[in-house]
Amino acid sequence: MFNKQSKLDKFILTLSNVTLGIMVLVVLIPLVYVVIASFTEPTSLINNGISLNPSQWMFDGYKRVLKDGSLLLGFKNSLFYSVSFSIISVGVTLFAGYPLSREGFVGKKFFMTIFVITMFFGGGLIPTYLLVKNLNMLDTVWSIILPGSINVWNLILCRTYFQGIPKELREAAIVDGSSEVQYFFKILLPLCKPIIAVLVLYQFVAQWNSYFDAMIYLKSAVLQPLQIILRSILVQMQPVPGMLSDTAKDTAQRQQMSELVKYACIVISSLPLMLMYPFFQKYFEKGVLVGSIKG
Repeated sequence: MFNKQSKLDKFILTLSNVTLGIMVLVVLIPLVYVVIASFTEPTSLINNGISLNPSQWMFDGYKRVLKDGSLLLGFKNSLFYSVSFSIISVGVTLFAGYPLSREGFVGKKFFMTIFVITMFFGGGLIPTYLLVKNLNMLDTVWSIILPGSINVWNLILCRTYFQGIPKELREAAIVDGSSEVQYFFKILLPLCKPIIAVLVLYQFVAQWNSYFDAMIYLKSAVLQPLQIILRSILVQMQPVPGMLSDTAKDTAQRQQMSELVKYACIVISSLPLMLMYPFFQKYFEKGVLVGSIKG
């Protein structure tokens, strides 16, 4: 197949493959480095870098991370916030996108204009904080889950996907006696698995990586997500005291073990996202392409 193509096509295809290979290496090399560094003995890691010799590997970093209760609590909180946020956000987006995709919906252009305006203009941090405070959502899980649960870009993708479904399908369902609710839940949603998978992935990743809202709205330590704890470990260079409590008081040794703990934290915090992508991959490309080229 490749030999039958013109010289220009061969050049473009080869250039594309080389570029793609470089991009894969740019992403893969740091990932492999972090994973191996999380196992490498601290002294060897500081002096010689990562080691591919299994005899120099150790699991102390993971043992200390998994033994610490605050990090596990943060992991559970982040998982709860991300799952809840994804369910609410995707549900609201689907319910809003369907009527906006209908030609006979009165006021469709007006509502769509209002939604699009919010993509360019926002109220700002202080008005948003005052709104959350007046709704008595400060220091509650709702301050993390509800604000931002509707994303206009996702709404446009969802509406465009609905518009790509043949109108004859709905007409046939109505002729067979199906109500609007039955059509939506029993016929339309099963056909929307690609776009639902894309929306779930977008929202889960966004919430899992989010830390700013939690830093502003949450005060209780029991409600802190994983990203806040990682921020103190990776950015502020302050590992949770319990992780290093049994380490010698020698500053150099504590610093070495601190580096190992940081790499272990990065790997553990990335696991949910790494496990999600393979399951959503078969829907991802179809959902994005169909949701972006129609309408």
